[in-house]
Amino acid sequence: MSSDTVAAVPRPPAGGPSTPVLTGAQAVVRSLELLGVTDVFGLPGGAIIEVYDPLMDSTDLRHILVRHEQGAGHAAEGYAAASGRVGVAIATSGPGATNLVTAIADAYMDSMPIVCITGQVYSTLMGTDAFQEADIVGITMPITKHSFLVKDPAEIPGAIAAAFEIASTGRPGPVLVDITKDAQQAKAPFVWPPKIDLPGYRPVTKAHGKQIQAAAQLISEAKKPVLYVGGGVVRAGAAGELRRFAEATGAPVVTTLMARGAFPDSHPQQLGMPGMHGTVPAVLALQESDLIVALGARFDDRVTGKAALFAPHAKVVHVDIDPAEISKIRSADVPIVGDLKDVLVDLDAAFAGVAKPDISEWWSYLDGLRTEFPLGAAPTSDGLLSPQHVIQRIGELTGPEGVFAAGVGQHQMWAAQYIGYERPNAWLNSGGAGTMGYAVPAAMGAKVAQPDRTVWAIDGDGCFQMTNQELATCAINDIPIKVAIINNSSLGMVRQWQTLFYDGRHSNTDLNTGHDTIRIPDFVKLAEAYGCLAIRVEKEEDVDAAIRTALETNDRPVVIDFVVSADAMVWPMVPQGVSNSYIQYAREHAPAFEQGE
Repeated sequence: MSSDTVAAVPRPPAGGPSTPVLTGAQAVVRSLELLGVTDVFGLPGGAIIEVYDPLMDSTDLRHILVRHEQGAGHAAEGYAAASGRVGVAIATSGPGATNLVTAIADAYMDSMPIVCITGQVYSTLMGTDAFQEADIVGITMPITKHSFLVKDPAEIPGAIAAAFEIASTGRPGPVLVDITKDAQQAKAPFVWPPKIDLPGYRPVTKAHGKQIQAAAQLISEAKKPVLYVGGGVVRAGAAGELRRFAEATGAPVVTTLMARGAFPDSHPQQLGMPGMHGTVPAVLALQESDLIVALGARFDDRVTGKAALFAPHAKVVHVDIDPAEISKIRSADVPIVGDLKDVLVDLDAAFAGVAKPDISEWWSYLDGLRTEFPLGAAPTSDGLLSPQHVIQRIGELTGPEGVFAAGVGQHQMWAAQYIGYERPNAWLNSGGAGTMGYAVPAAMGAKVAQPDRTVWAIDGDGCFQMTNQELATCAINDIPIKVAIINNSSLGMVRQWQTLFYDGRHSNTDLNTGHDTIRIPDFVKLAEAYGCLAIRVEKEEDVDAAIRTALETNDRPVVIDFVVSADAMVWPMVPQGVSNSYIQYAREHAPAFEQGE
């Protein structure tokens, strides 16, 4: 069958008499079409060129040509994070595949469902150090849910279908399918739907009834309960179930960096984000609780501080679809393995049958903390823009229906703190891996997945310079994202640590050293060269006008260079390796704490 007829191949009936014969490359394209994929991000090369020929003729698949394979991976992540659908990235062998590794590791840490399809050298050349050969299956084995190596064209439909099944079920995550060039060229009967045989892969979705009852009883007996909500709630699509359960219990809710938006920030039970840069009420609620109900959260070190000193008086109910996470860091008194969407329904029903706890004193204490320690920022001392103010105004002028993708560092924390999130899938960031360069390609992927939403990349000047080439992809493919560069001419978070813990010795964190009168690069000129509308803002009175211009411009990407103070810091802060009770320093030294001293 010629490649120009691939898109027209009808779905063969199961067990039907007519089975088309396709090349492996055609089978890749047809499998993606039959799986309902509409958008893929990639960059061709010698070992994957066979797939790109039939891909050109597909009327169902939109291929977006990125400028770097890492951008393809992050775009697939952003696509998945904004829509809940599986994101797809394609790359060639060797450096093409290894350029995907950072994004794959990022997706693995944040439980993001993506499928990466890579070309591999001829099977007869594998192991000979052939041109652009790399053992990408071996390289990615620790950072994928599964990696397939396909040498037989007949196995391609099954491998790709299985990859989507694995990526999107249980605890979501990245899956790699590596296909040799001879498998792409050879022909085989195309059987659809393929038989998917995954021995041992049986994610548990329904929780044990006795564990549900035990959890409900602990909640009933608690005086200081907290719902500790992690990104698993977002991945499970369980925001509605969470809200109903939270309102039934009346317990305070904290949402981790990965869970921002899983529970509305405007809700009276929301205490905000816990952890190293969490709100004082959220941090102390966990630390002083007598019961933590962990929902799709993994007791990450950025939340717990020193784990041995975390919430010393709390019992733990831990709900997760991944049994490996339960009791990994903190021993669970009631372990519950299951899908949060189902578990929360069961917990709600079980809680309806027990006595309701009296937690009025607990709320009185927490409300006092909210009044005493509202989120706020000290004025800048150098006359430059306040980054917190800039980010807050982006959120307020855009509104809760927008999508906000952040890079990693100070601007990430400010975006998590100062934008109000009212819905899941509105906040995209690299949480576990902390990958600089995530924002622009992730925003690009999110905009492709959600074209009717306003999508912002909130980036630092350090992060932006790692993946800004994807602005060309956005301009050429009519993907009008908005980019806010929080430009403090430094690697801000590392600089903050150097200020606080290294006697202000700013070793290699100033990005413009020796060029204070010259902008290197000039982000306005750079953005214009990429076909974007470019704006620079240096005065507070110009902030709103620039944001409004960006919101009104939808015929091309917009880049705003916000020149902010390098001395601004992220507060509150619990230093690494200490108890979260350290945040009580704020209670004793509030004025100094607010000034960052």
